[in-house]
Amino acid sequence: MGLDHAATKPHEQLAERFEAKLADVNALIAQRMASRHAPRIPEVTAHLVEAGGKRLRPMLTLAAAELSGYVGEHDVRLAATVEFIHTATLLHDDVVDESAQRRGRATANLLWDNKSSVLVGDYLFSRAFQLMVETGSLRVLDILANASATIAEGEVLQLTAARDLATTEETYLQVVRGKTAALFSAATEVGGVIAGAPDEWTRALFDYGDALGIGFQIVDDLLDFRGDAAATGKNIGDDFRERKLTLPIIKAVAVADASERAFWQRTIEKGDQRDGDLEQAIALMHAHGTLEATQADAQAWITQAKDALATLPEHPVRRMLADLADYVVARVN
Repeated sequence: MGLDHAATKPHEQLAERFEAKLADVNALIAQRMASRHAPRIPEVTAHLVEAGGKRLRPMLTLAAAELSGYVGEHDVRLAATVEFIHTATLLHDDVVDESAQRRGRATANLLWDNKSSVLVGDYLFSRAFQLMVETGSLRVLDILANASATIAEGEVLQLTAARDLATTEETYLQVVRGKTAALFSAATEVGGVIAGAPDEWTRALFDYGDALGIGFQIVDDLLDFRGDAAATGKNIGDDFRERKLTLPIIKAVAVADASERAFWQRTIEKGDQRDGDLEQAIALMHAHGTLEATQADAQAWITQAKDALATLPEHPVRRMLADLADYVVARVN
């Protein structure tokens, strides 16, 4: 049976294994998002934190720590840190993208306002750094501080490259490394660091998280054209309508003839979209095989993630993390 049809999916298996630790993470998040003087902070934070996310990034930290033999409480602090950073970036992203919906609910910037979303995001970043410091590890602080900077850098790069048909796959990869993979790789690496794992071990955990994050984002971009709206929580073609240059479009533009390029210039660069344009865009991608090529790229990154894991000792959590990697690409099969 394929992972996409399995009764219990890999992220659900991880959630079951770390149920007690995740409860501690959630309790710590609730405690640290409180504010004595500004009640809007927990209101805004709770709206997003409690919206039904999978807690994938915190689970990666907990899994990496257990795989590395860690015993203690700092893994919970770091898992909460990772979730705070993730939540802060979502709050900021929704303002930048002028989003109205996330995880099937109205966004915080729509329910409150842009100022509240930005400032609460800043507060969560500050809380994240407080939690990092409590581990007493300068290396952990260095890893997560660098990840935070990389995330911001990736978002700015995405902003400057948006709707520019000259955007290359290399630039796209830099954006993805920033907006998604940086936090995945930091989440896994700090799990090993806090356990005192050797450098080659933490490097393998970093490489796993990096490749997993890239594969995860590529699949997300692919699902915009091939996914099930009920399963993904967003409508088919949302990225196209928002004129986002994701990998399937970048590949199609790279091989476009003059008339096809004119279509992409009208719909993406100029934003002149008409009835039937989404269908034509998907037809062009099928004609050039760019959807299949994008899926192959995602599979290559997932294979790289599993290869990194394979250098670590056998462990039930290692098998779960390998299954999680397979599940990322199984979503489009």
